[in-house]
Parts: sequence; C-alpha cells; structure tokens
Amino acid sequence: MKKFHLKDGHEVKIIEATKEYAQQIIDFYNVVGGETDFLSFGKNEFNRNLEEYKEFIESTRLEQNSIILLAIFQDEIIGISSINSSQKKRMKHVGTLGIVVSEKFIGQGIGRKLMKQLIHWATLNRMTKKISLVTREDNTHAIELYEKLGFEKEGLMKKDSFINDSYYNTFVMALFL
Repeated sequence: MKKFHLKDGHEVKIIEATKEYAQQIIDFYNVVGGETDFLSFGKNEFNRNLEEYKEFIESTRLEQNSIILLAIFQDEIIGISSINSSQKKRMKHVGTLGIVVSEKFIGQGIGRKLMKQLIHWATLNRMTKKISLVTREDNTHAIELYEKLGFEKEGLMKKDSFINDSYYNTFVMALFL
C-alpha cells in the first residue's frame, strides 16, 4: 500500500484490488462511464456478474504480469488503474494499461500517481517489457500525461469508436521498459 496527499492535503491510499472490492469496482465503473466519453463504455454499461468479476480479480492477483490498483479516499474508490497481460508465452512481455479517475478528483495528481505506481511495478515484475494503451485522439490531457511519462505513439486506428453519432480515432501508445 502506498499513501499520498492530494493538493488539498487529504490522504489517498493506493492498494492492490482484492475480490472484496468487486462490487465497489463495478459500481465505480458504472458511474464514471457516465462522466466521460473517453472510456470504452458509458454509464451503467459495465455489466459484470459479481461472482465472475471476483474470480477475475483473484486470477489477476495470481498473475505475475498483471495487476489492478485502486485509489481510495475515505473508503471510496476514486481511481482505478491496471495492467493486464496475456499468459501466452509469446505475449507475456506486453501489458495493456487502463486507467480512470473520478471526475471530481481530476487534476489532483491521482492519474499521475497511479501511472507511476504501475510503471514502477512493471519494472520490478521481471516480465513486462512493454506497456501499451489506447486513448482517443482528442483526449489531449491524457495524451500529455502519457507522453510526460515516456509513452510514445505507435499508431492510429481510424474511426475506432462511435459515440453520440460521431466516429473517433484512437491512438495506440507504448512505453518500453
């Protein structure tokens, strides 16, 4: 567990997810899905069976090259970040990063802290050599953070998502460890 303070002085904990957080994680994703169009799902679209999601969290914990981190403020999840990796021998070295922070906590440095924690973890696991992510081309705030942390653009997927009657392009980005 790691602790840090927000700009306003409040303490936030970063912990690894356990199955006990499964329902809170599902609920969090269903709320933040309605806060931004930059996610691959919208409000109440993160439909997961609770027992299956508990199993997913626990199986992720057992993988040396995958992790789910939670940012907790006053017993409430305010951010989630993860690296999920294939268990196939040829792809074990690549982890796919995902991150989301609650709208009311954007700009407090939580995203940067979660990203740095994931990158640090990845450098120590002795398997991950590349962290990749996808982000909408117009998500300039996130792209700026990713680039500051060493990610580079690898490609562009055109018309990759369709939201509110509009198509959006998606950047593929990577950090090589």
